[in-house]
Amino acid sequence: MIKVGDTLPEANFSLRENGEASNPTTSSLFAGKKVVLFAVPGAFTPTCSETHLPGYIALADKFQAKGVDAIICLSVNDAFVMEAWGNTQNAEHITMLADGGAEFTLAAGLEMQTATFGGVRSIRYSMLVEDGVVKVFNAEDGGKFKVSDAETLFAHM
Repeated sequence: MIKVGDTLPEANFSLRENGEASNPTTSSLFAGKKVVLFAVPGAFTPTCSETHLPGYIALADKFQAKGVDAIICLSVNDAFVMEAWGNTQNAEHITMLADGGAEFTLAAGLEMQTATFGGVRSIRYSMLVEDGVVKVFNAEDGGKFKVSDAETLFAHM
């Protein structure tokens, strides 16, 4: 599993913003930037939709005031689902990033097997990344939601 001090693994992602598709890479998203990255097991799921994503939406201005260039929500879902979920959550200040094939999630050792729920998914986590290097990392244990919330990450900044 990735840890503080590690460089993020290079991967290809899918992104849809304003109906336009793109395929950013780890380098294009993180190089030379201060980025908040958090991951959820699945878009539209209860904890993710009711608490996890809304916390980052609510604190987006405070993160930006601390010099954060981007806030990225990652899930092992497709880009259409991520765009739709972001739209329903009014997440205009969050990049809703799809790791559809779990390329990044697997390379970083952040996967969990959910069997018939959805197969390989990301564990729930948050991190602060500066120029591609992990500076703060909060991974949840099991299905809990105690350390990857926006308030906890903000407090570590």
